[in-house]
Amino acid sequence: MTEILQRAGNWTFDGGTVRIVPGHHKSVHRLRRLLGEVAVPLEAVSGIAYEPGRRAGRLRLRLRHGADPLLQAAGGRLPDAADPYSLEVEPDRAGVAEYFTDELRNALLLEQVPVAEPCDRYLLPGPPVPLTVQGTDGTASFDGDLVRIDWNWVAEGSKSSAGPRTLALRELAGVEWSPAVGLENGFLRFRPRGSHAVLKPDHDPNCLVLWGVRQAKDVSSVLLAAAVTARLPHPSAPASAPALPSPGGPRPGTGADSDSGSGSGKEPGSGPEGADHDALLRRLRELGELHREGVLTEEEFTAAKQAVLRRF
Repeated sequence: MTEILQRAGNWTFDGGTVRIVPGHHKSVHRLRRLLGEVAVPLEAVSGIAYEPGRRAGRLRLRLRHGADPLLQAAGGRLPDAADPYSLEVEPDRAGVAEYFTDELRNALLLEQVPVAEPCDRYLLPGPPVPLTVQGTDGTASFDGDLVRIDWNWVAEGSKSSAGPRTLALRELAGVEWSPAVGLENGFLRFRPRGSHAVLKPDHDPNCLVLWGVRQAKDVSSVLLAAAVTARLPHPSAPASAPALPSPGGPRPGTGADSDSGSGSGKEPGSGPEGADHDALLRRLRELGELHREGVLTEEEFTAAKQAVLRRF
């Protein structure tokens, strides 16, 4: 078990899962506190980096494209303070952050995670429901099956005159989230299936406006967008894939239809080839331990590791 404990939160890694728990300090962003604990399977990780700084460093966990519905909905627009996969590290814990980084990188190498390949299904489940978001011209809620928008007195007449808007999950093609920035308004738009006229957020009956002045620092509305995204078909899923994602499903390449053992009646990793594979993995772990203990130099470790990898 590898862990780093900080005021902003705690990260632990047990060899198969990175567990992220937000801190309780008042400086921790509201989005992180609302999201709560996040368990990231190793197969969802594409990399990790530690960025040292004069006052504080930062640990960044990078996920494979399409692995997380929250990142899918956010579209790269989350600030560092709200990003659950970014951790501020105090200067005296820099060594721990570097050790955490090395351990996770070694695990990615040993488990041969396809870090450069995008995912065709969500590997994280997304935020829990029900969720409610207070916008400028109304309130949006999602219970896992239905999206409901209730308008307030600020809403344009074209919205309020139609009454509350209800959309079933099966009616939706997607959801768009744009955060408020400074004085510029943001929006939370639900896109029904089929072709529809593109209207400005103020007049779109499927769109909740996020007022820039009041909601520029609160990006928690992305949680509702992520919860809907997680329950819609993955954008990269095969045409024959089921509509709903299965975050707890088998790892790619380990199911009954995978090439390894398909039609042979053998479990993956069984037999002489599987035994050799396990032996090579154990050897890589041993080399990593020898390197960390200073028995092997960087050049010796690199050369030995490459020799083992060529035998896979």
